[in-house]
Amino acid sequence: MRAVRKSTHLSRRLLPANAVRRSSTNAVSTKPLTSVLIANRGEIALRVGRTASEYGIRTTTLYTDPDARSQHALSSPYAVNLGDASAYLDGDRIIRIAKEQGCQGIHPGYGFLSENPTFARKCTEAGITFIGPPWQAIEAMGSKSESKDIMIAAGVPCIPGYHGSNQDPEYLKKEAANIGYPVLLKAVKGGGGKGMRIVNNPEDFFDQLASAKSEARNSFGDEVMLVEKYITTPRHIEVQVFADKHGNCVALGERDCSIQRRHQKILEESPAPHLKEEIRQDIWQKARAAALAVKYEGAGTVEFIFDNDSGEFFFMEMNTRLQVEHPVTEMVTGEDLVRWQLIVAEGGELPLTQQEIEQRIKERGAAIEARIYAENPDMNFIPDSGLLLHLRTPKPSPTVRIDAGFVAGDEVSSHYDPMIAKLIVQGPTREAAIAKLRAALEEYEVAGPITNIEFLKKMCVSPDFVAGDVETGYIQKHHDELFTPEPPAPEVYAQAALGLALQEVSRARTELFSGPPVTSIGYSNHFQRRQIDLVETPANGKGDSTSTAITLIQTAPTKFDITVGSHTYSNVVSTFAPSANTLTTFFPHTRLATTFIRDGDRLTLFQQGKQYRLQLALPKWASKALGVKDLTNSVLAPMPCKVLRVDVKEGETVTRDQPLVVIESMKMETVIRAPHDGVIARVVHGAGDLCKAGTALVEFADEEKSA
Repeated sequence: MRAVRKSTHLSRRLLPANAVRRSSTNAVSTKPLTSVLIANRGEIALRVGRTASEYGIRTTTLYTDPDARSQHALSSPYAVNLGDASAYLDGDRIIRIAKEQGCQGIHPGYGFLSENPTFARKCTEAGITFIGPPWQAIEAMGSKSESKDIMIAAGVPCIPGYHGSNQDPEYLKKEAANIGYPVLLKAVKGGGGKGMRIVNNPEDFFDQLASAKSEARNSFGDEVMLVEKYITTPRHIEVQVFADKHGNCVALGERDCSIQRRHQKILEESPAPHLKEEIRQDIWQKARAAALAVKYEGAGTVEFIFDNDSGEFFFMEMNTRLQVEHPVTEMVTGEDLVRWQLIVAEGGELPLTQQEIEQRIKERGAAIEARIYAENPDMNFIPDSGLLLHLRTPKPSPTVRIDAGFVAGDEVSSHYDPMIAKLIVQGPTREAAIAKLRAALEEYEVAGPITNIEFLKKMCVSPDFVAGDVETGYIQKHHDELFTPEPPAPEVYAQAALGLALQEVSRARTELFSGPPVTSIGYSNHFQRRQIDLVETPANGKGDSTSTAITLIQTAPTKFDITVGSHTYSNVVSTFAPSANTLTTFFPHTRLATTFIRDGDRLTLFQQGKQYRLQLALPKWASKALGVKDLTNSVLAPMPCKVLRVDVKEGETVTRDQPLVVIESMKMETVIRAPHDGVIARVVHGAGDLCKAGTALVEFADEEKSA
């Protein structure tokens, strides 16, 4: 075989020696890529950069002021500051930068400009290779109404619905009645679950329509809606497709993405469980037909709604980009999809045939991806942000993969999506993959923002999920099972108290102690009796916080007698390793190794695969002495946000769960509701105000005053 010259384009550089070439009747020019600008951030920017660098392509990264010290900004010696947080959407400027930096191509990642046909067209006009599909395909599939017309003409089944131009609310309501409730309102230009609302009855139609339109305007600048039949027991099954400029189009298997919250995916897996082979082949064929109908090129995902009751599937939309969950497909095919994107962008042919892909999938078992988010599942998955005080991940291996954009010490910004990482595992069977995912999640440790890791662990042992009985409404239908709190064992409180004592002694010895004066009262190097009150704050923010008293009697430098409620542990030996934040304790009945992280009065513990969040209780006398304001009657902002609307006035009587304020954070609208009946004493912040997490939004009148 002749040696490949250095000037040969990427497709030949990357093509396996045994790949099957198909003849092409079209003359396609090739354009080697030696320098690419990555027009994105976080883990996808790092992930694209890894593949590009592996094949000798120079990468230029972009960052904004909030991202100045982010991992993707530091990943390349060629990095350009865009300034404002929203500048990732400034397509014209990004194209200018690409030309200034001598970049031949732009990879848009996912989100931001990845599905913007105007940006893709301008790249082409500027002589820059857009590493994605043709702008005409993006435009056609970006409109949910136009895409459905195209699919119907191509013989791809579509869900019953209205996607016309008449947007009069009364007319849309009439169409909803013709379709039959429940219906789904969906923004025509939408995506990521934004601008979507389920309407179960005619009485709620106008309110839900107004809410969906408002969210669509804020997210996409377009409020045009379509109305679809809402399937009550649906699964979300999508097919990864790839096409080249030579007319080749393949399906690289399907992914089941049914486990969702707020219409956004949490767990994705391949192959889809309990899918009959004839249906699997049919859905692959329909996905290829969808791609060919718009003369597609590159990576795309055709999404279907699968009706569990009837076994039918319907076209939902096509994502004209690389998906967040593409590593699942990489795990079950053994292929690098970013590499494939680069091959197609250069004008090369697809590396594998459909038959070769199917053989790979049969050999490689199953894969599952879990998205690790900074969010609070117990508060309707509301996003969180803040400094990552501690971050420890499972050990990567050929079957355990972590795609992350953060390391310990980084900050999860309120300006962007709260995803911290993606954890992807592979096993010979679905059952083996789930077991591996559960074990890997138990190794994950994140302190700082609240995360969904504990929730994901519960999903991994949820019987119906393990059995493969999934649907998009799974979380709601299994709410009690997934959200019933488990109180910490007495040993958890004991470990927290020991961690406080030993950590403060360690800090005192190294003269680095700088803890708050109240919580450090009574700590010294001398043996003594200490009482510590710890509070486990309800994760959902409801109910009373319960305080637990722990008594420590230090009998030697590393030896203690500990009492937690009615439990007493004698002659407990405990040591603390500050460099690893690890507490090792020998109780009479067991040994416990605990990661102990303190942030002021907040404590985070990791032990035996679980996370615990506790807080030091501040005595009432200390609160008064320090002038701590009582916020009991205040409704607080759960995250950094912008107030969009205030629905109550001062002096108004409200009932429990009544909407009070609508806020926006990370492009998501959240309705803040009344925690109890009462009278509004003060509206603290109005529409347009920017608020920090924990800021009072409205205040209730004292019960005595309002009585």
